[in-house]
Amino acid sequence: MQGQERLSTTGPSANAAQVYAGVDVCKDWLDVYLHPVGRALRLANNPSGLKQLKRELAGSRPVLVVMEATGKYHRLAQRSLHASGVGVAVVNPARPRFFAGALGSQAKTDKIDARMLALYGEAINPRVTPPCPQNLEDLQELVAARVAAVAERTALGNQFGTARTAFLRAELSHRIKSADTYVKRLDREINRLIAADPALLCRREIIQSIPGVGPVAAIAMVAGLAEMGSCSNKKITLLAGLAPIADDSGDSSSPRHIKGGRGHVRTAIYMAAVAAARCNSDFKALYRRLIAAGKKPKVALTAIMRKLVVLANTLIIENRTWTPVRP
Repeated sequence: MQGQERLSTTGPSANAAQVYAGVDVCKDWLDVYLHPVGRALRLANNPSGLKQLKRELAGSRPVLVVMEATGKYHRLAQRSLHASGVGVAVVNPARPRFFAGALGSQAKTDKIDARMLALYGEAINPRVTPPCPQNLEDLQELVAARVAAVAERTALGNQFGTARTAFLRAELSHRIKSADTYVKRLDREINRLIAADPALLCRREIIQSIPGVGPVAAIAMVAGLAEMGSCSNKKITLLAGLAPIADDSGDSSSPRHIKGGRGHVRTAIYMAAVAAARCNSDFKALYRRLIAAGKKPKVALTAIMRKLVVLANTLIIENRTWTPVRP
């Protein structure tokens, strides 16, 4: 592309050893390790440091750059490298750590972590992760801020309920009002951001058309499950942490449990499932059947949550809102 630097990720020769780069990311630094070259370096996690990193990668031409998901500190590097044509895989931090344990590596430093990421890339070859669109990234940040603000508001309300000192009650009351105002302002900005993007607006309307799914749960699913509509029902339930995981060994067969996934999204889906089990005739019937079959209420609600996610994923794939009878 004219005016933009592009870095090739293919080597000069088919016989050349393939190079994998591991990048351990923190707020201020990028620790880089090139395998099997054996070169390690530390660069600043800023535009200047990324220019140096691109020069290094241009010389070694790695087939893949692997870095851990850090919330937000990895995003600048991921976006910059992706724009230059470098394949970047952003992985769950737990997986390279387990991989290091399997190799017998117990020590943990930034340099060692970078090397383990490079080795993990060579052994596992994780998929390249395209950067999140900027508007969706902004939405995710606002939704995360709202979750934190609501948690703080709940904690303040609990303190107010047990406080007896007049001064403390007055101070807490002031902070509660301020927290309420902050949440309302976040809601306005979230709705403005969604309304400005036709794709996000369409997804929210589709999800919110399901009886029982309110605006908070719909926005949480739009922001937290961006993969909806582009992956299978099984994959989307795994991402939400709602897929039953087997735990069998030999003659022992343990009950399936859900685990992992995106906790803040699952919390919002739980509240939607409680409402859907009351006001959605299909989900109400399913809930009653499960209870009649001897399932515990939480197990039945988990099944409702899973059905909700699958339904939302299906509707987005079909690009239609919910109707009582499927077209």
